[in-house]
Amino acid sequence: MKVLPFPCIRPVPERAAEVAALPYDVFDRAEAAAYVSEHPLSFLGIDRPETQFAPEQDMYAPEVYARGAELLQERIDEGIYQEDPSMSYFLYELTQDGRTQTGVVGVCSVADYDAGTIKRHENTRAEKERDRIEHIRALGCQTGPIFLTYRDEPVLSFILATVKSGSPLYNFTDEEGVRQRVWEVRRPESVDAIREMFGRVPCAYIADGHHRAASAMRVAHEMRAAAEEAGTYTGKEPFNYFLAVLFPASELTILPYNRVVADRAGRSVEELLAEVRDAGFEVAEVEGAIEPAVPGEMGMFTGGHWYRLALGPELAEAVREADPVSALDVSVLQDRILGPILQIDDPREDPRIAFVGGIRGTEELERRAGTEGVAFSMHATGIDQLLAVADAGLLMPPKSTWFEPKLRSGLFIHRIAPKA
Repeated sequence: MKVLPFPCIRPVPERAAEVAALPYDVFDRAEAAAYVSEHPLSFLGIDRPETQFAPEQDMYAPEVYARGAELLQERIDEGIYQEDPSMSYFLYELTQDGRTQTGVVGVCSVADYDAGTIKRHENTRAEKERDRIEHIRALGCQTGPIFLTYRDEPVLSFILATVKSGSPLYNFTDEEGVRQRVWEVRRPESVDAIREMFGRVPCAYIADGHHRAASAMRVAHEMRAAAEEAGTYTGKEPFNYFLAVLFPASELTILPYNRVVADRAGRSVEELLAEVRDAGFEVAEVEGAIEPAVPGEMGMFTGGHWYRLALGPELAEAVREADPVSALDVSVLQDRILGPILQIDDPREDPRIAFVGGIRGTEELERRAGTEGVAFSMHATGIDQLLAVADAGLLMPPKSTWFEPKLRSGLFIHRIAPKA
């Protein structure tokens, strides 16, 4: 792995809590506008610059992205952000519900991504990429760090623990109750040690941020092609690297990613239950919501009732013999129920299916399913399963993992193009 320090655009310490924002894609348009109205200095206003316009404004128009670039420069001019010329790493610690994870903020090599040293496990959608591509182009900056993970490296963990013995640069608790602490690493011996240790890490994995990564790669390749055509390319340009936070795999927790289908595809509740049994599941009606405790168990809510689904003997045997993707609970659900029974052939495109993060709870599933829909509560995909899928060069179904806590945007910005 090539993970380097970089000159960071970052908030001054007294403003960090005020500007730090949840990722841009956590909000729909109305939610983003309402939040920015109440928190005018939140980085969400830059991440989602359509919040600066009337609701009828085309949110993908050039002037919208241009406004995001203007806002960032205004924040720098006002002293809310500073451009630090030092080549630094940052340690980013998040603590939620008594669990702590610490990542290294740095810039990773585009070449490592292209070569597969940085492994991915999901496909991306072009329309989602386009928005972030235009955002990066307009700002000349990467503002959303890619969430990477790697198999634990004990010596690196020891080095990071030593750095954390000092005073943090930022220290605040966000609105979700997550404590956010950041340390800057600029001492040459510490910088060299971290860089050298990552050089011993054979690969990293995208945990979250496949679309942000794909968008960053697209812009990087465009800028490289332009520099090569102009005869100015050196290989040392900042666009050859992308902003990332790298966490050891043992510290991460994945929550379930549940599914809701808008209708039963013309079936009655009784017909649906019969077809689910024929698909190889054991089905039992239960009192109260199901939050699956083990792999292979699912909850299904439809017609006002909850049912526990478990793999029957033949299906369980098929799963044991399957490849790492086909063995995932989300794959079994898609291959056995969503596709053949509920006619969700392409979950990436079908408007009848919605994906609900497990953090929202089962009441949200009941609300969304109503009387005509079908909701499924899932057991969370394990981090070992994610690594196994990526190592095999395979791809997971969409929305297979939900990581908490979410990384805050606006704390670290990587400039990849000269100021206009």
